[in-house]
Amino acid sequence: MGKVTGFLEFQRIEEAHQEPEERKKHYREFILRLTEEEAKVQGARCMDCGTPFCMSGCPVNNIIPDFNDLVYKQDWQRAIETLHSTNNFPEFTGRICPAPCEEACVLRINDDPVGIKSIEHAIIDKAFEEGWVRPQPPTHKTGKKVAVVGSGPAGLACAQQLARAGHDVTMFEKNDRIGGLLRYGIPDFKMEKWLIDRRVDQMRAEGVVFRTGVFVGESRPGKDVTDWAVETVAPEKIIAEFHAVVLSGGAEQPRDLPVPGRELDGVHFAMEFLPLQNKRVAGDSGVRELWASGKHVVVIGGGDTGSDCVGTSNRHGAKSVTQFELLAKPDDPDRNPVWPNWPLRLRTSSSHEEGVHRDWSIATKEFVGENGKVKFLKTIRLEWKDGKVSEVPGSQSILPADLVLLAMGFVSPVPAVLEAFGVAKDPRGNAKATTDGKNSYATSVPKIFAAGDMRRGQSLVVWAIREGRQCARAIDEFLMGFSELPR
Repeated sequence: MGKVTGFLEFQRIEEAHQEPEERKKHYREFILRLTEEEAKVQGARCMDCGTPFCMSGCPVNNIIPDFNDLVYKQDWQRAIETLHSTNNFPEFTGRICPAPCEEACVLRINDDPVGIKSIEHAIIDKAFEEGWVRPQPPTHKTGKKVAVVGSGPAGLACAQQLARAGHDVTMFEKNDRIGGLLRYGIPDFKMEKWLIDRRVDQMRAEGVVFRTGVFVGESRPGKDVTDWAVETVAPEKIIAEFHAVVLSGGAEQPRDLPVPGRELDGVHFAMEFLPLQNKRVAGDSGVRELWASGKHVVVIGGGDTGSDCVGTSNRHGAKSVTQFELLAKPDDPDRNPVWPNWPLRLRTSSSHEEGVHRDWSIATKEFVGENGKVKFLKTIRLEWKDGKVSEVPGSQSILPADLVLLAMGFVSPVPAVLEAFGVAKDPRGNAKATTDGKNSYATSVPKIFAAGDMRRGQSLVVWAIREGRQCARAIDEFLMGFSELPR
């Protein structure tokens, strides 16, 4: 423990950022990392608790008190070694993770938590600048071949671990670039995509082979799912060619809103809208014209994807942006009332700060159009009582809407992929596989494994990395009879 009384002496320091009106003019990241001195102060606030609840709150089980202490002591090189021992991609989590570790911090009981996420951000950025992050090619090759289908954080973590264990890993991605939902589900203003490219270069040097534009399956997923594949490969070919196969695609099947007028032009899924802007930022030409510029935009869904639609619409120059949530407006307690568990609280994102009208307990009854294009929404107020919902009589209203973005979450992975491999599904449509025991992450089909959203459904990047790492160890044991990979 670096400073015994640090949590009494120092306050939480938030990362510096551009003001909303300034950052709305571009699509780059606008949050700056802590200075070394600021990170030292944050590290000093760590209480080094006898039971580090922050670690139990972190899905990848980062050794948080240790790297906090190392940053306080300014031993940055050992800090990144400690961080990388549990987390393959701190530059992703240090930017886009909602930080459940901080809600589990003991200081959160009656004070502001340690800025764990900001410390992680500072460690990894400094490590890359200092040249401490290098490829780790295997010292020997096993001769075993593994296919990883899906290049999101679960697939990337799994592939990197397996490559370092000496296996020949080939990653298949249906879209034109590696990264999955990291690439095409998260706006550049939250995480710039050169960060993914930098890790891909490292993994390529470690022996991973990347094949983009390849859909693995039989029938393509359809227009509701982003799919820029130029080649289709049958599952039978993959199974025959590789000793093990990992299904690590994202939960991309969106939840629809089947109300009258759904077919109108201007009503789109969020994942029709967001990836197009990412392609524009990447410099692609011929990108489909779907803009919020000069439009009344309504975002239906109050989660992170909805927030991303808000931020992107404001950068397009929308006339107005409204965000609806079906559920009741949560409270915003100063502390965590259910510590160390994740609390239901009102969360205001950076995109919300840039301008939006938010509304809760409201349902959409109908989309109304003119000449085939959406123009209005008919809504009604809801009342929640004892966990049950009812419509409030006489509360109907009409709202102008030129662009409606459905951001109500995702129901499952793409069913066509699991069905093509013949993998058994759980009641929610995910690949059925356990996370513990001898056959962890193994599906009902021999030598087929599943991890991340493909196995657990829509979740966080930290859960994806955790499952990818654990799945890699399970595959290594399956192929070799033992494994030295961490779990």
